[in-house]
Amino acid sequence: MEEKQRTYEIRTGCDRGLCRAAVGRQDRQLNTYDWLADVPGNMESTDLVEVQFKHTRKGYYHNINNLPLKKGDIVAVEASPGHDIGVVTLTGRLVNLQIKKANLKSADDIKRIYRLARQVDMDKFHEAKAREHATMIESREIAKNLGLKMKIGDVEYQGDGQKAIFYYIADERVDFRQLIKDLAAAFHVRIEMKQIGARQEAGRIGGTGPCGRELCCATWMKNFVSVSTGAARYQDISLNPQKLAGMCAKLKCCLNYEVDDYIEHGRKLPNREIVLQTLDADYFYFKADILAGLITYSTDKRIAANLETITAERAKQIIEMNRHGEKPAGLQDEHQQKQHQQEGTVDLLAGDSITRFDKSKKKKKKKPQQQAAHGGETPAAQQQKVPAQQQKAPAQQQKAATQHKDKRQHQQKPQEGKPQEAQTKNEPKHEPKE
Repeated sequence: MEEKQRTYEIRTGCDRGLCRAAVGRQDRQLNTYDWLADVPGNMESTDLVEVQFKHTRKGYYHNINNLPLKKGDIVAVEASPGHDIGVVTLTGRLVNLQIKKANLKSADDIKRIYRLARQVDMDKFHEAKAREHATMIESREIAKNLGLKMKIGDVEYQGDGQKAIFYYIADERVDFRQLIKDLAAAFHVRIEMKQIGARQEAGRIGGTGPCGRELCCATWMKNFVSVSTGAARYQDISLNPQKLAGMCAKLKCCLNYEVDDYIEHGRKLPNREIVLQTLDADYFYFKADILAGLITYSTDKRIAANLETITAERAKQIIEMNRHGEKPAGLQDEHQQKQHQQEGTVDLLAGDSITRFDKSKKKKKKKPQQQAAHGGETPAAQQQKVPAQQQKAPAQQQKAATQHKDKRQHQQKPQEGKPQEAQTKNEPKHEPKE
């Protein structure tokens, strides 16, 4: 039993600094989820290994030395000249499928893996990577002095520092023979020029899209398909170039994701140019919810007036009736009209108080000084006296009512001396006659 367990051991623990090394997430772009990693014998099915380098550059190599490689291992691979340093991103059966996607037809493109990276290899690798930014800035100045209409977007040094790859963007064909000579003389390395598009540049730089997620070209997209404005028209998206353009100033790749579903559902809708004729008025196409199969019609061709929303089946029924010279009473079906009248308008907030979300004020606890002012009684003792006070309440209320009545009668009686004074004040003064 022990030998069988050792033979079919499933490696899912933390190893070499990467938890669940077979299927865990990495800090690498274009990461592939290896859903066959837990299958016994997956590693032994093929010796091909996928290795990723800076940004989106990948390569496929033979593990001729039968090294126990896992996802996340740093390896030294064959290059021309010298060797390069990369990270293992995929092993096993899925590598064959990845090679088909990469269109590698020649066996010469598949080289071999030398070894796991040593400390000396990593030191050279970090030293070469530290020179990339300064090299890119200086190479741009050299290209500008030569008057070349190109933009050098990125520079990638090989792991051993013997070669540098310059990625550039250009709208026209560029003669960079003199540029290669100047770059070789300035940096003393072998120069390789690769032209990329705006989408590839955005994938290498990376960023966050308007959806709030990482760019698709920087995470999982490998093959770029041309995007046209027809995809936006099929989905009824406004042709606003600022909203349709992505980080690369080209049309967003995500416009192609759902266009097939919109085309399929759009075929079930009637033609937009057809006018629906009823006894009330003629209705023109206004807008449609393609996936839901709902169409909104307006009595005016240019503005929204008397809008009516019906299903695509109901619209086809009216079109068929108009072909036979019949006109329905309205766009809505009789059953839908009755249902709409019965439903009416419903106030969802009926009976609710506006202050239902207000916080209730908490009663403050009385301090010891206030308790002493009330006779030194605690709140619990005061609560026990409440029933007795409630029994005395009717007699106290009756007594208070009689006192209030006597007081009012007392105020209505003329007070002594005051009426005479009031009369004397109001009467005109008569001087005594002699």
